Amino acid sequence: MIIIGELINSTRKDIKKAIEDEDVAYIQDIAKKQEAAGADYIDVNAGMRLHDEIEKLCWLVKIVQEVVNVPLCIDSPNPKAIDAALKIHKGQALVNSITMEKERYDELLPIIVKNNTRIIALCMDETGMPKTAEQRINVAKKLADGLLDAGIKEEDIFFDPLVKPLSVDINFGNEILDSIEALRKKYPNVNITSGLSNISFGLPNRSQINQAFMVMCMVKGMNSAIVDPLNERMMDLIVSSEACLGLDKFCMNYIKRQRAKSS
Repeated sequence: MIIIGELINSTRKDIKKAIEDEDVAYIQDIAKKQEAAGADYIDVNAGMRLHDEIEKLCWLVKIVQEVVNVPLCIDSPNPKAIDAALKIHKGQALVNSITMEKERYDELLPIIVKNNTRIIALCMDETGMPKTAEQRINVAKKLADGLLDAGIKEEDIFFDPLVKPLSVDINFGNEILDSIEALRKKYPNVNITSGLSNISFGLPNRSQINQAFMVMCMVKGMNSAIVDPLNERMMDLIVSSEACLGLDKFCMNYIKRQRAKSS
């Protein structure tokens, strides 16, 4: 499972304040804790800083890469901010995200190709958020065709089928599970990720829903998630599920985690 640590995001009050104050120690501490907890990528987002996002996103990239060895997920709705951040990022970054919305697609694709990044591809287009698994697969095909034609490798593509809340429609969970299964069958070598916690928005005790849904998504073929790696219960479930699904050779990751917890 490819874990994208979600905590350095300007939508969070503590992170927003730390960015405003340029509190290097606070940001770096969260980055180091996420890496230590098992994050494969550290997401950095300064999107709430509309007037100086480019400057702040570059600042985040610089100070986070000073203290972690894993690459970053450059997260922004602004292609110019992404381009600037990639210029100073060391190694191959992951970009969050491209869609089939024409303006965003046309602006971002050349940046991705130029910088040889990995890319999260949201299964949405000009018509907005998809409602059914079929709509998600149709958009995914368009995205895959364009990205592959541009020279991006399958293993560098992360499809995000866009999780929507059960509190809005009780069938949204099943639609995502069907989408993941179909995407895995059609594109066996791509990655499938999601911001999983959207499933529980508006419901009490959200962590229970999130954890149950994580396991179900993994069974269907999801191999990445944008999560809080400091949530030990969630990380325990991910590692345990990988062992049960035959994705952890000799259960070594599971054993390693249990030994670390008992030491």
